[in-house]
Amino acid sequence: METKNLQSTTQQQNSDKGLNHLWYAVPILLLAGMLVILYYNYQDAFTYESFKEGFDRNFLIYLCIGVFAQLVDGTLGMGYGATCTSFLLAFGVSPAVSSMGVHVAEMFTTGASAISHYKFKNINKKLVLNLLIPGVIGSIFGAYLLSDVIDGNVIKPYIAVYMIILAIIIIIKGLRKKKVKKKSKNLGILASFGGFMDSVGGGGWGPIVTSTLVGRGRDPKYTIASVNTAEFAVSFASGITFILFEGILGWQVIVGLVIGGVVAAPISAILINKIPRKPMTVIVGVLLILLSLRTLVKFF
Repeated sequence: METKNLQSTTQQQNSDKGLNHLWYAVPILLLAGMLVILYYNYQDAFTYESFKEGFDRNFLIYLCIGVFAQLVDGTLGMGYGATCTSFLLAFGVSPAVSSMGVHVAEMFTTGASAISHYKFKNINKKLVLNLLIPGVIGSIFGAYLLSDVIDGNVIKPYIAVYMIILAIIIIIKGLRKKKVKKKSKNLGILASFGGFMDSVGGGGWGPIVTSTLVGRGRDPKYTIASVNTAEFAVSFASGITFILFEGILGWQVIVGLVIGGVVAAPISAILINKIPRKPMTVIVGVLLILLSLRTLVKFF
């Protein structure tokens, strides 16, 4: 009897180890496959000369945006897309290139963030799985509309207004006192809406999904990490959709955001419990509002 129990325990442990390895293997394999496909399809564009010419002041700006946005996202659980898009629009980048750059970059930054959070045992696996599929569906639909149906230049001021709304949501949710935990309902609808708005607006997954779940009383630490982890699949799906319908646009933006975000991802996973959330929330929210107002003024 004891031998059977020991065998059963050993088998369960082996099974758990196999599943644990998947949390590392899946992001790494997907990213590696993505890099191979990009190189195969765009190797003529990614020459040494083009890279050499592209490493200019603009590239450094995109790199800094990537670092700052990932630190914001990793510590607040929201704001990567909103931060990147607000800065990029303020620097004159078009909505289509901004959203593509953000989501292709997020393939790598959220993958690194997911691995980092898993390593530090911050993830609620059940929550990740509940958000993943509906979030992916919403993001694909939104990316298709922006890349093949909607004129990005026409909706630029609307995106700026949307960013102001997201910034206000970030401030309000960040300052709200912790609530008694409620049962999370309609996770699929929430994830679908978050994924859709994230693709169309260039951001919104964190402010919509994370803030709603934390507002329902969920533990901020595990909610932030879990939503960030699910965002890997959401970003990957929308990024692939943008590439299929648009090709690669603005590689400087993408590479700058990727390098900056990957460098900052493990740092943000460590800082998640060390940076005061309320002051950081207000600072980020006000900054995004000012950047979006600047974009509106320039447009009109």
